Amino acid sequence: MKTGSRSGVHWWNVYADTARWEREGAAAVTLLRWMTEHLPRPHPELGRPGPVCPFVRQSMDRQLVWAGSAAGGDALTARQMLDIVDDAFQAYRGLISENSSEAHRLTLITVFPALTRYELIDAAHQDRKSEAVRDGLMLGQFYPGCAVPGLWNRDFHPLDAPVPMLVLRPMMSTDFPFLVARKDWLYAYLTRTAPDLPRKLRWAIAERMQVDGPEAGRITELRIHSADEHAR
Repeated sequence: MKTGSRSGVHWWNVYADTARWEREGAAAVTLLRWMTEHLPRPHPELGRPGPVCPFVRQSMDRQLVWAGSAAGGDALTARQMLDIVDDAFQAYRGLISENSSEAHRLTLITVFPALTRYELIDAAHQDRKSEAVRDGLMLGQFYPGCAVPGLWNRDFHPLDAPVPMLVLRPMMSTDFPFLVARKDWLYAYLTRTAPDLPRKLRWAIAERMQVDGPEAGRITELRIHSADEHAR
């Protein structure tokens, strides 16, 4: 178990003690059902073959999914949300050091039961995304109605989840479209996916590939991989 020093949130391996996780309440049960019945399976609107989320399927297969439940609901403040995210980062970094051989498949989920002010999820994501990216991680925002488009079908919304949550996982080669808005994000992406390139060259490529304005949000059009190219 990992316990946040700021927030008091507990994260543990849900597959090591599934019954305990389910005792966290209805949101915990819903999350497990969504992970089991939705994410590892194909979807007719996905726009490509294979599961909705290949990464989570691998995490589940290796029992490397950690989760925690943050109480407070709509009474949570923006500062408390950031404390929870900062604790999640600390917990995730600890897990990486303890599972170095499998760190590239670790998933850490923080669920927010009873939260309906989803702007708090978006704000925390925006505030801490750069920190995650610098560390070679991705921080994902999920909640009911999240309108972020899919990579293969802009009308499919993969972050539309039945419960609000923030998710930490390693950066993958297919994450490029989510990182084009800033040079430092692209530099971090190149550092992870092409570490042998000289630093100056990575910065030069990042400067040339940055996408400005509304075009940076057109995730589907920015996809650079093919259906038979899998995330690494």
